Amino acid sequence: MRNFIYVLLFCLTFGNALGQVYTDKPKVLTDTTAYNSLLPIFGKKVRELGFDLPYSAGLSVNYLWQKSEINISNVKVGFNNSPLYDVDELLRFNSTTAESNGINIRPDIWILPFLNVYGILANAQSTTNVDVSIWIPRINASEEIFSIQTNPDFNTTTAGFGITPTAGFFGGWIAFDMNFTWTDVDAQEKPVMAFVFDPRIGKTFNFAKPQRNISFWVGAFRLKVNRDTRGNLPLSDVFPIEEWDQKVVSGQERVGAAQVELDEWWTSLSPIEQKNPVNIVKLEGNQKKLDLASTFLNAAENAIDTADNSTLQYTLDKKQKSMWNFVVGSQFQLNKSWMIRAEYGHATGRDQVFCGLQYRFNL
Repeated sequence: MRNFIYVLLFCLTFGNALGQVYTDKPKVLTDTTAYNSLLPIFGKKVRELGFDLPYSAGLSVNYLWQKSEINISNVKVGFNNSPLYDVDELLRFNSTTAESNGINIRPDIWILPFLNVYGILANAQSTTNVDVSIWIPRINASEEIFSIQTNPDFNTTTAGFGITPTAGFFGGWIAFDMNFTWTDVDAQEKPVMAFVFDPRIGKTFNFAKPQRNISFWVGAFRLKVNRDTRGNLPLSDVFPIEEWDQKVVSGQERVGAAQVELDEWWTSLSPIEQKNPVNIVKLEGNQKKLDLASTFLNAAENAIDTADNSTLQYTLDKKQKSMWNFVVGSQFQLNKSWMIRAEYGHATGRDQVFCGLQYRFNL
């Protein structure tokens, strides 16, 4: 009965998303150093049954590049720590893309033959490319008063942890990698929390040389990031001050023209037409947006007067355009100590590339 439990533990084991891969067949073991390791729990008994296990601890260095389209809503903006203006009704985001690349370090330990736990430490550089337009109402349509294209750069530091339950079946394997991370962005008030769910299914092929193999897998990658974002940026980091000055002045002129048009339209209506609920709603709605645009542009103009010290405060909700993407990857194991891994992920609105080098050893 006890041996059955150990065999069952091994059958739940394959190798995880960090890169180590196992055989699913018993064999004569030549690596006797593994018997002296403390982990994984039940590892010694499983090895005594003739099964091979990876070294219990590992350290990997990985490079990750990712580009994602972002949906933004509920935008509030202020200048120089003034009250924030809810400008969501005035903005139309033509495109918003976040791109990042960096290095992460992942120490990991096999706690059980089928359960790996790991930590994440990372540093990355990120760029957010934003193309947004400001629109105001006119009598018969809407008008774009100006657009802004900006691509501020950020430095980020990430820490987190993850777990990877694994299982083997019919000569293949499956893994369910999950991790939580907190990323400190230098332009945001609080860390960004993210959750990744990363299921994979694959197969390992052994070479004639002992300990050498190659694995291939397919799977999915789901990224969920907390929506609420608050930050503070130097105004000059967002867009050139001279260009911003011209846009603000031009915007004020168009808002003034729209106000004149709205006033003339209203006075041209007969007393009966002015009591029409449809016309009243149109007047009040347009007036509200024009007042907001005028207040916002006046605040922006005042911020320009002190451009050297001006700051932009913001709050917004953001989410990935695609929470899921498809992944395909491979790992080459030179021996039980050294492994190389590469992976590519794609979905509408997101692409990512991951590659890394791992070293394993026994505790």
